[in-house]
Amino acid sequence: MSKLHIDSITKSFGPKKILQDIYLTCETGQIVALLGGTGSGKSMFLKIIFGTMKGDSQFIKFNDEVLTKQSDRRQKIAYLPQQPMFPKNIKIKNLVPLFCNPENTRKLLNDGLLQPFLDRSVRNLSGGERKLVEVLTIIHSEAEFILLEQPYSGLSPIVTEKVMKMIKEKSKEKGFIIADFNVQQTIEISDKMYLLHNGFLRQIKDLNELQQHYYLPKSI
Repeated sequence: MSKLHIDSITKSFGPKKILQDIYLTCETGQIVALLGGTGSGKSMFLKIIFGTMKGDSQFIKFNDEVLTKQSDRRQKIAYLPQQPMFPKNIKIKNLVPLFCNPENTRKLLNDGLLQPFLDRSVRNLSGGERKLVEVLTIIHSEAEFILLEQPYSGLSPIVTEKVMKMIKEKSKEKGFIIADFNVQQTIEISDKMYLLHNGFLRQIKDLNELQQHYYLPKSI
């Protein structure tokens, strides 16, 4: 079992404090949900974990190794941002091997969800199709910890359900931190749930706590 330890994360823009002394842990075998409204800092937090953004202060450790550079995260942490991340001109069948080992490449190329897109390039996919290709590729990568931002955006309910089941299955060997707006989907597959609000990260036990923090209306 591997452990990702994230501590003392702070980030400000001018006088505004976006992240204030954030602490979070995730182990392989866990799915951690990260909730928060628009502008709460979820994307920024994930980018700091992945190493593409620097916090004003930060301490990130993979098992006993302190991660200081983005290159330290290689094969340890993978990140799927909300924005498109793959080259537009590459065909999907040529894209998958760039991120996955031979065994997972064979598995994905034979997966019914991905097969319809193999001979198409990224630029010829719809937004939902692109998101599906990105999610499937990232969760089958070599990384032990997967950071996903809005992974179900643009997916149909049926495909969303299949992807959620796949994430749950892959979580037996990987750790996931998933930033999402959909509370019901989050609760369904998560082991731990956190709310990022006013710069602080709070662990949430149930829907009542989300209502107390005004993330959900009282009628939910």
